[in-house]
Amino acid sequence: MNIQARRIFRLSFTPALALAIAYGTSNPMPHFTPLFAFFLTMMPGPPLGAKKLTGLLILLVLTLGMGLLLIPMLLQFQMTALLLVLLGLYLSSYLSVNLSKNLPGTFLAMGITIISAAGTVSYSLATMVIQTLVFSIIIATLCHSLIYQLFPEDPPDSSRSQTPPADIKNAVQSNWIAIRSTLIVFPAYLLLLSNPTMYMPIAMKSVMLSQQASTMDAKSAGHELIGSTLLGGLFAILFWFALGLRVNLWMFFLWMLLFSLFFSCKIYQLIRTRYPASFWLNTAVTMLIILGPAVEDSANGKDVYAAFFSRTALLILISLYAILAVYFLEFLKLHYKKSSAN
Repeated sequence: MNIQARRIFRLSFTPALALAIAYGTSNPMPHFTPLFAFFLTMMPGPPLGAKKLTGLLILLVLTLGMGLLLIPMLLQFQMTALLLVLLGLYLSSYLSVNLSKNLPGTFLAMGITIISAAGTVSYSLATMVIQTLVFSIIIATLCHSLIYQLFPEDPPDSSRSQTPPADIKNAVQSNWIAIRSTLIVFPAYLLLLSNPTMYMPIAMKSVMLSQQASTMDAKSAGHELIGSTLLGGLFAILFWFALGLRVNLWMFFLWMLLFSLFFSCKIYQLIRTRYPASFWLNTAVTMLIILGPAVEDSANGKDVYAAFFSRTALLILISLYAILAVYFLEFLKLHYKKSSAN
């Protein structure tokens, strides 16, 4: 089996297996588990070993725990806490953009936003979210390790293995991107504070959206952010109706496997597409963010279609806002350059 086929099958089976285990074990917020499975499987190299997994979990607990420190301030000194959140979001973006520490930056942003907002409802909810995210990472890593044994990468070629040259970071450009990322997440955080239990998936999407927007220019932002969000909502609707044909965990796993297979073929260009891999990864993430809460709403007897429409509309609005933030900051940067030239 060639390497392209192995990568496609690996990226297809890992999220599907992670989803089945998360829902089968009644893990709270189980839709986060296949999200992490997608991201871990997309990372180059073999799966995390026991040592690296332990280090990742320690990093996860420490960064998410930063949100716990903000809870008393949010309850007593809200304006000061919001300023600290702004600063923390900028630092998380700086880690991702300037220092290329994507995982620490993403986890720090999640801790500052999701955990602190959950703590305004109750401290136990915040700790439960941390435990859920930790278990989701463990399940996703174990699934990745298992599927990797079936569809491994080619052994490294020592004759070609060279250390890639270090990227030269432009300090001014990186600061602009970090500010752009902060402005994308912060309004979603304010929305999250109004109803943490309902808007938690939206905040997760905004964090991921800010990481994605930091790698693109204003010209491509509109097509990729809006296009992937709308397409992700469409796939969520198709998945929901397909799941309704026969509702059980086995069919949930099979449908997830089928949809993941399609996204994998797009990501690894087995099915030709003019959109980059990040577009299809973001489409899959959007689908899961919309679909996962809908499954929980159905189990709790809530109006699924109203919540479906509400979440999709909010995701589109957040994407539109992200595009406007990108264009506005690009305009300011261009204006600054012209003023400096004169």
